[in-house]
Parts: sequence; structure tokens; C-alpha cells
Amino acid sequence: MVTEEEIEKVAKLMKIEVDDHKEYIDKVHAMIDYFDILDSAGVEDEEITMQEIPITALREDKYIPFDEKLIEKLNHYKGTYVRAPKMSK
Repeated sequence: MVTEEEIEKVAKLMKIEVDDHKEYIDKVHAMIDYFDILDSAGVEDEEITMQEIPITALREDKYIPFDEKLIEKLNHYKGTYVRAPKMSK
């Protein structure tokens, strides 16, 4: 069971301003319920297959310098943090 205090603590750690912590309790419980469904799906014995890609087929990693301060080009920033829009209900 997730409590209002736990949601408040996580919001502080993520530096998110949440006005009403109680409204997120049901949303968090719904997410946990989805994870419980996934956990009970019984796919532990399923084999995951992937196509192998040789390393020579990957692009070369190149350093491209960027002289301008990218953070100053953003519309909403405070110090070194980018401000995101508030979560909708």
C-alpha cells in the first residue's frame, strides 16, 4: 500500500512540485496493479530472441562539440534544472 507520505518523499526526490499528494495514490496503485499482472503472466520460461548485429554494422561514434550553452536556449529553466509542465489530473 502506497501512502501519501511516500508519494511526497518521491516527489521531493524527483524535485517535482505536487500540490495534492492524495490524488496520486490511486494512480500509483493502478500502476502497481499492472506490474502485478505482468509478474503473474508466467513468462519466465520464454526464450527471448534477438537478431545479432555485428559491431561493424553500427555507426561510428563521433564527438561533435557544441559551443553554445544549451540550457540558456530552453524556455523554462532554473539554475541547472529544466522546469517541466505540471502533471495533469
